Parts: sequence; structure tokens; C-alpha cells
Amino acid sequence: MHIVLVEPEIPANTGNIARTCAVTGASLHLIKPLGFSTADKYLKRAGLDYWHLVDINYYDSFADFAGRYKEKKFYFATTKATIIHTGVSYVPDSFLVFGKETRGLPQQILEGYPGIQIRVPMVSEARSLNLSNSVAVVLYEALRQQGFPGLQ
Repeated sequence: MHIVLVEPEIPANTGNIARTCAVTGASLHLIKPLGFSTADKYLKRAGLDYWHLVDINYYDSFADFAGRYKEKKFYFATTKATIIHTGVSYVPDSFLVFGKETRGLPQQILEGYPGIQIRVPMVSEARSLNLSNSVAVVLYEALRQQGFPGLQ
């Protein structure tokens, strides 16, 4: 599985997501611009000693990223989606795409790239779930559907 963060802003969230990727074997794809330096101490602290276990890839833009994976299956997480994250069937080697903490995914990405838009259910009064929590919820559902391949 692949986790894609489009222009993440908060180093601790990205560090926590990197740790989740490390323990699940998922690859992490970071789309620039990033709201922090990858040498940031908060980013490293959140990932602790897991960094050597994470396959991290960097891209200058979403178009650059998407152009490399045209034949892959994309799932776009957005609070605007009508489909709940448990209501789809995830395929192995899927790309789970998440937007920046303050604005989510840009409309041009949601409209311009084929894929399924999903959301994590929550009360209507809440704006959104924390990014690192959202990634964990969706990733573990995708892995559960596949029988947790490679995990024990």
C-alpha cells in the first residue's frame, strides 16, 4: 500500500504517518511544497527509530507524482466525499491520497484525476479528524480487507 501526502504542513503528523508506514510496510509519498524541513527535529522525533524502515519518495508536484503511477488505483480522502472509507474494496498496491491539514485536497486534484473519493465518518459539527489518525484509520481498513498481508 502507498500513502500519499499532498503538501503536508505539520511535521509531527508526517512523522506519525511515517511511523505508521514503517509498521505496516506501506510506502510514503510526499508531494511538495512541504510545510517543514525533512530534517526537522519534530518530524524525526515522531518517527523515532523507524525511519530506516520507511520507503519515502518525494515529488515536486501532484502532476509529477500522478504521471509516474497512471495505471494504479487511487483513493482520495476528503470530507466532501459521499462514500465512507469502509464502503469500497481496496486493491493491493493502492495509493491512499490525503491533503494538507488546513485545507485538504485541492479541488483541481479531486476533479482532475480518476479515483474514488472516500471519507471517514464523524459528527457533522467537527471539521475533520487529525491527518495522522485519518491515515491510520483508512490504511488499516485497506489492510484488513486484504488479510493484513505481511503483518503479524
